[in-house]
Amino acid sequence: MLKKSIIIYTLIIGLISSCAIAKEQKKQEEDVNTYELLNIFGEVMERTKVSYVEDISDKQLIESAINGMLTSLDPHSSYLNAEDFKYMNEQTSGKFGGLGIEITMENSVVKIISPIDDTPAAKAGLKAGDYITDIDGETVVGQTLNEAVSKLRGKVGTKVKVTIRRANTKPFTVTLKREEIKIQSVKHEIKNDDVLYIRISAFNEDIDESIKKAVQEAQKKLKNKLTGIVIDVRNNPGGLLDQAVKVSDLFLEQGEIVSTRSRNEEDTVKFSATPGDIADNLPIVLMINEGSASAAEILAGALQDHHRAVVLGEKSFGKGSVQTVIPLRNNAAMRITTARYYTPSGRSIQAKGIEPDVVVKLAKIEEIDNSDWTISEADLKGALKNEQAGDKSNGKKADNKKSDKEKDDTKDYQLVRALDLVKALYLYGQNDNKHFVKQEEETPKKSEK
Repeated sequence: MLKKSIIIYTLIIGLISSCAIAKEQKKQEEDVNTYELLNIFGEVMERTKVSYVEDISDKQLIESAINGMLTSLDPHSSYLNAEDFKYMNEQTSGKFGGLGIEITMENSVVKIISPIDDTPAAKAGLKAGDYITDIDGETVVGQTLNEAVSKLRGKVGTKVKVTIRRANTKPFTVTLKREEIKIQSVKHEIKNDDVLYIRISAFNEDIDESIKKAVQEAQKKLKNKLTGIVIDVRNNPGGLLDQAVKVSDLFLEQGEIVSTRSRNEEDTVKFSATPGDIADNLPIVLMINEGSASAAEILAGALQDHHRAVVLGEKSFGKGSVQTVIPLRNNAAMRITTARYYTPSGRSIQAKGIEPDVVVKLAKIEEIDNSDWTISEADLKGALKNEQAGDKSNGKKADNKKSDKEKDDTKDYQLVRALDLVKALYLYGQNDNKHFVKQEEETPKKSEK
C-alpha cells in the first residue's frame, strides 16, 4: 500500500514539473517570437528608408508605426504627437480651432458623430451620420483618423472643401471656413412660460456648475410655477467622464450612476450619487439622437435606469468605452481604451446605444390656420355669456399670433413633443397628489378605545 502511494505521489510531482517546464518553454518561445518580430520591424523600417519613392524621416515612420499599432485595436485608441495632444487639451477646455465636428473612422471613411452647436460645420448643415469621403479633393480612404483630422484642421480663416455622403442623398461638396471654436457647452431658457430648457452641447470642464446655476435661476424666477425640465443632449459627442457623473448626480438622490470595468475585475470602479436633487423631483425629459455619444449616453442611461427622466428621441450612438490618455515623453501621449462602462442596471451600451422610452423621429410641423371658418358656442346668435369670466373680450377673438421665437420652436418637432410630455407628466403628478390627499381626507379615522 505504501509503495503504491509513493508511485502516485511521484506521478503527481512529475505532472506538475512537466506543466511548469512546458509553461517556461512557451514563455521562452513567446519571447523569441517577440524579438524576431522586433527584428522584422527594424528590417522593414530600414528597407522603407532605402527603397521608398520619397525621402521619409525616422520620426514619421516610427510615429506612424505606433499609431498603427493603437488604431488597429479600436477606433478610439491612437497616438498623439505633441500637436495632437495640445489640440485635445484645448477641446476639453472648451476652446480650439477647426470646423466644430466630432468624427470617427468607419468603413475606411470619416463618419461625423455630431456637429457642435454654432460652429462652421453646424451652420453648413452637416449632420450626425454623414460621411466625409474626400478632403480638398483627396480621398480619405487609406488615411488614419489623425491624418484626416490634421487635414480638416488649419489656420483660422482658411477654407477646406469636403465631400459628403448622406443616406438617400446624392454626394455633395461643402466649403467650410475654419474658425476658432469657442464652445458654450450649456445654454438655457424658459419655454412656454413654465419649462426650463437646458441644451448641453459637450461635457467640458465645469458644466455641472452651469447647469446648477440654470436650475437655481429658473426656480428663483418662476418660483412654484416651474413645471419641469427638458435636457437636450442631441448631437452631443460626449467629453469628460467626471462631468457626466457630476451632472447625473445633480438630479439623483442615491444609487449608482455608472460603473467602469476593465479586463481586471479588481479594477472595477463604481460612481454613486450623493443626496440632493436640485430639481426637487420635478419631471424631466431628456432628448437624445444618433449623435448623442459617450458622456451623453452615461447621463441618459443613469436617469433612465433610475426612472428619473423620460428619454425621448432616437437611439444614441453607442460608444460605451472609456479612453485613458497617458502622457509620454516629448509632450506626446497615447490614448487607449481601458474599460467599458455600464449603466446602473448593468447594461453595456457599446455598439448598442440607449433606446429612448418615447421614440420621436425628426419631422416637420405644418400649422393650419382655420380661424376664419371655425365657429364656437360664443359665435352663435343669442349665446349665453359666461358669468364668471366677465366680458373682457369686447366681442373680439383672441390674438393667436405667435412670436418669431415660438415659431422657431415649432420647427423642432422633437422639442415640441418633449415640452408637451414634460407638461403632461407635471399635470399627471399634480392630479395624482390631489387624488391621494382627497382619499386620505375621506378615510375615516379609527376611534380610540
